[in-house]
Amino acid sequence: MNFETISVIGLGYIGLPTAGVFASRKTNVIGVDVNQHAVDTINRGEIHIVEPELDVVIQGAVKAGYLQATTTPKSADAFLIAVPTPFLSDPIHGSHQADLSYIEAASKAIAPVLEKGNLVVLESTSPAGATEKMAQWLSEARPDLSFPQTHGEASDIRIAHCPERVLPGQVVRELVENDRVIGGMTAKCSEAAVNLYNIIVEGECVTTTARTAEMAKLTENAFRDVNIAFANELSIISDKLDINVWELIQLANRHPRVNILQPGAGVGGHCIAVDPWFIVDSCPEEAKLIGTARHVNDGKPDWVLSKIKAQLDELHQQHPEKSRSDFVVACMGIAFKPDIDDLRESPAMGIAQQVAQLGCKVQVIEPNIISLPKSLQLDNVELVGLDHAEKADIHAVLVKHHPFMAQAEFLLGQPRVIDAVGLTNALPTATLQVQASAEPVATA
Repeated sequence: MNFETISVIGLGYIGLPTAGVFASRKTNVIGVDVNQHAVDTINRGEIHIVEPELDVVIQGAVKAGYLQATTTPKSADAFLIAVPTPFLSDPIHGSHQADLSYIEAASKAIAPVLEKGNLVVLESTSPAGATEKMAQWLSEARPDLSFPQTHGEASDIRIAHCPERVLPGQVVRELVENDRVIGGMTAKCSEAAVNLYNIIVEGECVTTTARTAEMAKLTENAFRDVNIAFANELSIISDKLDINVWELIQLANRHPRVNILQPGAGVGGHCIAVDPWFIVDSCPEEAKLIGTARHVNDGKPDWVLSKIKAQLDELHQQHPEKSRSDFVVACMGIAFKPDIDDLRESPAMGIAQQVAQLGCKVQVIEPNIISLPKSLQLDNVELVGLDHAEKADIHAVLVKHHPFMAQAEFLLGQPRVIDAVGLTNALPTATLQVQASAEPVATA
């Protein structure tokens, strides 16, 4: 099966690098996104997200004429859908259902331009059965074409699922080097998808069923979530018992078969903080451990916030003549992991939002963004540079950005530091007033 033109639906943190890498292999790529700003930016050969090496890839692909972006789908040989799959939370029943509306919208958008022989691949991380739902939506929109769920190997359109498995900050490299799990709705669907990904993938393309491929991605992230939850829970226990959790983990990891992850302010990103809920939602009675891990990690930001509140209360007691608005809390980092601009499901950003509600002044120090998100555009919140850190009364280190690491010694000299990322742990801790835990290194 020849793939002269590929269409990538969704030009975000996964879709844009995927489009760029395919285009760098001299394959014609049509990128589709509803965001006109993103489309215009890409067509100038620029990028609207932060990802190392991506700017060079996109600039070269656009300049060579292999990549163009548009808001309207066009005919292609293969369509890769890489749109968001957030969850819909029900606080009353405590449930978290996958929101497949973006996949449905993408399916309906490409349906008019589908042609016999096309391949459609769902890359969006999805609960088991989502690929089959996508196929059904396409079938309903194009009754003149046949699909695998009704015509099997004889279908006009091939359908497969191939979840991304990349690390933000290393996406361009990992898209090429990592193995890919490819689940076709039939064997010929898998074969077609393997032929497509062999254009860019140097790793192995392993085939399975669509449902197993969907569950594989969820399993990978649930595994990491459970392990982070162990570390996060351990940090809370250590704090209560007056034990340095960093030293504790370092000692425990000297055992040849123990590898405890780094605890943190919570778990964020579009994968680990979301995907395990899809398993819990599909099997709520059976997914006990996975569900508990999600609650542990979702509760960690509240624990960090309690440390900040305690320090504010103590300041008030020491300075009763001042109001809460006279005190400044520096929130160092609001991205969901170090050295990126991605704020999706970020526990650090959630903490900063809650701190702002305490009535104090909040300085957000986030070197990877140029403006605050709408939720933090408040009268008592400002985005400042790292040079403003010395003006704060309380320093809450929430993300282990590399620029912050050079400030570790400075932070040790400050009277009120909540180090939620273990930034100062490598230095002598005698002067550290408040011990907290650190950001998980295992994020999506």
